[in-house]
Amino acid sequence: MGLRLRLLGWALVLLAVASLSSVVVIRQVLLNQLENRITTDMRQEVGEFRRLVGGQDPATGRPFGTDLRAIADTYLLRNEPQTGEAVLVFVDGIFYRATADMPYDLTGDVALVGRWTGLTDSVYGQISDTPAGSARWLAVPLVIDGAVRGHVVVAEFGAERRAEIDRAVRLMTLACLLVLVVVAAGGYLAMGRALRPLRTVTDTARAIEETDLSGRIPVTGTDEVADLAATFNAMVGRLERAFAAQRAFLSDAGHELRTPITIVRGHLEVMGDDPAERSDTIALVTDELDRMNRLVDDLLMLAKAEQPDFLQPELLDVADLLHDVYAKALALGDRDWRLGPVEQITVWADRQRLTQALTQLAQNAVQYTTEPTDQIELSAHQADGRVLLAVKDTGVGIEFEDRQRIFDRFARGEHGRQRAEGSGLGLAIVAAIAYAHRGTVAVDSIPGAGSTFTLVLPADPQPPQPGVPL
Repeated sequence: MGLRLRLLGWALVLLAVASLSSVVVIRQVLLNQLENRITTDMRQEVGEFRRLVGGQDPATGRPFGTDLRAIADTYLLRNEPQTGEAVLVFVDGIFYRATADMPYDLTGDVALVGRWTGLTDSVYGQISDTPAGSARWLAVPLVIDGAVRGHVVVAEFGAERRAEIDRAVRLMTLACLLVLVVVAAGGYLAMGRALRPLRTVTDTARAIEETDLSGRIPVTGTDEVADLAATFNAMVGRLERAFAAQRAFLSDAGHELRTPITIVRGHLEVMGDDPAERSDTIALVTDELDRMNRLVDDLLMLAKAEQPDFLQPELLDVADLLHDVYAKALALGDRDWRLGPVEQITVWADRQRLTQALTQLAQNAVQYTTEPTDQIELSAHQADGRVLLAVKDTGVGIEFEDRQRIFDRFARGEHGRQRAEGSGLGLAIVAAIAYAHRGTVAVDSIPGAGSTFTLVLPADPQPPQPGVPL
């Protein structure tokens, strides 16, 4: 049974239980009200009869006195009994008269009549085995001039009124069944509409393959199903980025490692027995293997940049970071190193990763400057809610058409292609570190006059979330 039918089944069960409970409670309330009404009616009839005992005969205008029969005649003449109601009058212990159309003649029960006529005080009772059903009664002695002259008995047969209640309950039950049918039909359609996004999730998941993770679920509303769709889209996005990084890594590794492997294999295949030749070949092979090792390390770094744990952020003092990087950069090359303006700034960042990015930019500046008099300056300042970490040099500069491409993997500018050093991954690693900090890396350059590379990071008091760009 599908989720749709299970949910609908539980809803109908709960509704049926609630409806049945309501019907049972309503029936019991109506029965209680009926019993109270019967008690009230019996007291009312007795009260009306007692008022006539001390009253006047409307036919003569004189008091009734001790004429209990005249009182009974007048009362029964004017009385309109309720459905199932009977009033019996006993005079001097003998049945005298009763209301017409009694549901059942109670005077045939000698024991009961004897009990009534022997009472000296009001008594309630009940009869449960008459052909007309059960009946409640109230017997009251009639005292005139200090002596008991007779008795009046009011009997209420509630079968007809209970039958009316039962008919009403049956109608309510039928109405509840009709409501259940309507709710079942409407609920089936409504639940199908509500669960449609779940089917979309299933269809999208089935359609997704390892080679195509572009499918997404339309998100509408703000309920739990919308949250599920948004979470599913986010998961597929992470998978798509992971597979893209994997494909890029395999493609880059295959492309870049093919050349050194070919070189190593070629020299090993033609290596002779001459010691000098063997020494040269081993030196060349070792150099190529070292280059391969650096290349693999860089590729692994870029692959790891896609992982959530790539950063270990902490509240970082930017001035302290710049002084540390400046001290390390002095060993990169004989240049005119300078530490420019450094503002007192704190930022949430990974110290090791930022040190790696700034050191790579400093190394890049050394590579594209030629003279010891060339200046390389490190600086830091804050502007417009951003922290700007800059490395400025007076080197050869970058052509305009190369400024965006140089951050791609294995890309080099025009001057970079003239140099054999490096794998072409340095600036790609810098860009990945900036992106992981929710930042960017910018370049401003004048060919022949130098370049300025700037890490632009958010001055956010909260730790950065990896992979969320500005």
